[in-house]
Amino acid sequence: MSPSVRLQEMIRVIRSARTQGEERGVIQRECAAIRAQFRQADNGGRSHNLAKLLYVHMLGYPAHFGQMECVRLIASPRYNEKRVGYLGAMMLLDENQDASLLITNSIKNDLAHSSQYVQSLALCTLACMGSAEMCRDLAPEIDRLLRASSSYIKKKATLCAVHIVRKVPELGELFTPAARALLAEKNHGVLHGAVILITELCERNAQTLVQFREAVPELVHIMRGLVTSGYSPEHTVAGISDPFLQVRILRLLRILGRNNDTASDAMNDLLAQVATNTDSSKTAGSAVLYETVLTVMDIKSESGLRVLAVNILGRFLLNNDRNIRYISMTSLQKIVSTDHNAVQRHRGTIVDCLKDQDASVKRRALELSLALVSAINIRSMMKELLLFLSTCPPELKSHAASGIFNAAERYSPSQRWHIDTILHVLITAGGDVRDETVPNLIQLITNASQLHCYTVHKLYRALVADISQQPLVQVACWCIGEYGDSLLQGECEETEPIQVTEDDILDALETVLQSHMSSPATRGFALTATMKLSTRITENVDRIRSIVSIYGSCMDVELQQRAVEYNALFKKYDHMRAAVLEKMPVMDRSSMGQTNGESGGGGVQELEPTKPKQPETMVALQPASQVCDLLDLLSDPNEQSLPGTAQGPGGGPLDPASLMSGSAGGDLLYLLGGLELTPTPTPATAPAAVTVYDKSGVVLKLSCERPLDASQTITLTATNTSDHDISSLTLQAAVPKNVQLQMKAPSGDSLPARSSAVVTQTVLLNNPNKVSLKMRVRLSYTSQGSPFQDTVQIDSFPTPGL
Repeated sequence: MSPSVRLQEMIRVIRSARTQGEERGVIQRECAAIRAQFRQADNGGRSHNLAKLLYVHMLGYPAHFGQMECVRLIASPRYNEKRVGYLGAMMLLDENQDASLLITNSIKNDLAHSSQYVQSLALCTLACMGSAEMCRDLAPEIDRLLRASSSYIKKKATLCAVHIVRKVPELGELFTPAARALLAEKNHGVLHGAVILITELCERNAQTLVQFREAVPELVHIMRGLVTSGYSPEHTVAGISDPFLQVRILRLLRILGRNNDTASDAMNDLLAQVATNTDSSKTAGSAVLYETVLTVMDIKSESGLRVLAVNILGRFLLNNDRNIRYISMTSLQKIVSTDHNAVQRHRGTIVDCLKDQDASVKRRALELSLALVSAINIRSMMKELLLFLSTCPPELKSHAASGIFNAAERYSPSQRWHIDTILHVLITAGGDVRDETVPNLIQLITNASQLHCYTVHKLYRALVADISQQPLVQVACWCIGEYGDSLLQGECEETEPIQVTEDDILDALETVLQSHMSSPATRGFALTATMKLSTRITENVDRIRSIVSIYGSCMDVELQQRAVEYNALFKKYDHMRAAVLEKMPVMDRSSMGQTNGESGGGGVQELEPTKPKQPETMVALQPASQVCDLLDLLSDPNEQSLPGTAQGPGGGPLDPASLMSGSAGGDLLYLLGGLELTPTPTPATAPAAVTVYDKSGVVLKLSCERPLDASQTITLTATNTSDHDISSLTLQAAVPKNVQLQMKAPSGDSLPARSSAVVTQTVLLNNPNKVSLKMRVRLSYTSQGSPFQDTVQIDSFPTPGL
């Protein structure tokens, strides 16, 4: 290929290259020829060469050596060279290039040119790549062209003014008078640019927003003319007169009517007219109606108009276009909290969208369906959600299960229905539920004392049928260990009677212990349940002792430790085994923040405390609590009123109620033999907590658990006081570089509404140089389907309680 080939010939040769290497060779040869011709002082084919270079740039190859040639061509008096030069500047230059400053004077001269086409080239280039410095220098010229007689120039100048306002917002006041005058134009292109310019001005300046609210009647008049106008071949799209201009005007009206009664009243009639007269069978009409709905929902509109807007979104749900259905459900999700009854009318259509093949539509339908659950429709909605859970894609199972749990906890009509619903979820999608599900369900079952027999029978059937769902197996093992005697009786009025022998129960637990599908935590539950059954059955105690002894040499350290402790109870302290393994008392969960099954201070209370058999019982309680780290048989030493609420192996509880007896408590102290224990003083008060963030219903409190020294432990506690659930909550912290920071795993990532739960996260700080401590915490969460993020600066920390 010779260096002087035409652009079309170069394109043909490049496209005919069979390999990428051949294509690179052709382009390298042509670029070398273009460089050589650029060096010539008098070159009549400069625009031709630059055009070929621009094609090379479009293919992704370097073409920066043509930047200066763009500057030369822009300064040329010939229109054809100016055109290629400006095109090259828009493609090869940006505001960060030094060469862009060289064309400022040329653009200024061309803006004053007598030809409107030369002016148009300069306006397009400035609007495309003008830097802040160029915008400041050329803003007066743009303001002058906004008043030009040519509609062609005014349209270009308006869009250039939009770019200037975005780059340098303080220059917006310069264009305000001209922008208001442009609303009187008849040309739709100029009107479209003027509406965009006014929108930018109002979004960036509150005073300008107040000024343009006076133009609402004028905008309403323009919009009404578009709605009632007949067919125009220049502007009509699918039967809608200039839908692009209508959408822009509606967006501007939404900004002007927000939080303003006068402006909202002026546009209510227009919005009703647009909503009723616009055909939604075509995409253009749907776009106009969608913007109308957004405007109605954002301004202070009448209640009847809001119901009309919700009905339009309901019609969108029946559209065959999945994109329209998706945006409809997205909009309904935003307004369901304020117009709940209006959205409820379309509940059937929304539930039908759960069967859609598109994953994004399914997700939106799921979120909206969960938001529509109430105390009135809980049973019917839960049937649909459970049916969806059994067929939904794997990526939605976790979200669906979590939403069902929250709805069941908030609106459950009865405890039995609540338990049945959660068990159904565990059977259907047990592997996708969150970690806090198991302890929450155990707490629910414990409090429903009249349903213990029913629950243990149902869980036993589920355990025998399938042991692959680990959360379900864990809850089943816990219930069998606690209420195995009810299972052996075989009499339950609420379920079909079944005959279960002691061997059947032990076979089921042993299957869980030996299964390769069982996790270490599940085996811990099963081992604890087996141990607890030793006090509930009479004929197979030796078999239980044999099972427990096998795991005394297990490779899993946790399981081995539990087995060793249980063997010690069998061999050395068999007289106190019945008291230690008695049933758990009824629990009251005062804080939902403990999501991992750990009971915090005061988190579990005995509603009906058992009276001690001997008055000297309390003497042994304080020393006994000191061995809790070794045995995990006791809970916090501060909880002297309930020493038996700590959890045993795998989360299974052990009830050392025998500590209410002085002799039993004394024997327990030496369970491992020869321990020299010295009681330590316990703090009298909880760590002081201060509120460091309170916004949009999210409250974040900070407490220090150690003195402000080189090493410090800080606890962040988040609550949600709003009426909407919060999900995907994350906390991030930053400290000065001389301080070392370590963040522990949070207790959860979701906050139900109305402060019904908390999320805690522990932060460990090491400040060896004892510098002034400051912390910045970033909160990120999702509420009503919208992500939120905020940052709080913490300059002072509370003094720990002493």
